[in-house]
Amino acid sequence: MSITGIRIGYARTSTVDQVAGLEAQERDLMAAGCKKVFAEQVSATAEVRPKLKAALDYIREGDVLVVTKPDRLARSMADLLAINEQIKAKGATLLVQSISPEPLDARNPTGTLMLHVLGAVAAFERDLMKERQREGIAKARSEGRYKGRAPTVQRRADEILALKAQGMGAAEIARALGVGRASVYRVLETIGAEPAEA
Repeated sequence: MSITGIRIGYARTSTVDQVAGLEAQERDLMAAGCKKVFAEQVSATAEVRPKLKAALDYIREGDVLVVTKPDRLARSMADLLAINEQIKAKGATLLVQSISPEPLDARNPTGTLMLHVLGAVAAFERDLMKERQREGIAKARSEGRYKGRAPTVQRRADEILALKAQGMGAAEIARALGVGRASVYRVLETIGAEPAEA
């Protein structure tokens, strides 16, 4: 297949804590000849992935959208196929670096088969990872070592206390931080502060 356009990269990690992973993807995509890379830190399950949308809007006929792995691009097999349809509709192709060094031309039967295999392998890997995570949590619980993740609002307790010290009431603090009022009350009750109302 002859490629007349340019290579455009898309990189994604799930959380802001995965900076190194995002940088590694960007580096690999640039090394693969991408002229432009769209990168974001957002969960694959998020309804909106702004940089993915921008990448799909940006590609033109003959271009190649490059990703390092299928799970960086799609949240499920159906999602992968839908995204590939958008790419095909633009006359562009998809390249998944972890599988093949050449663009995957899903306009022919072999390419379509490969795309399905890619999606199935990625889904299998995700399921294995979740199963290992569940097993690890169950083991830690049985040994009394698992405390679970701190609720998001608990991680903002310092901010809540600082605003309370400035004389703000619970409702006002909740509005300022974009959290529920009940969550603010819980934090204030945990540390024994009187949750004055605003």
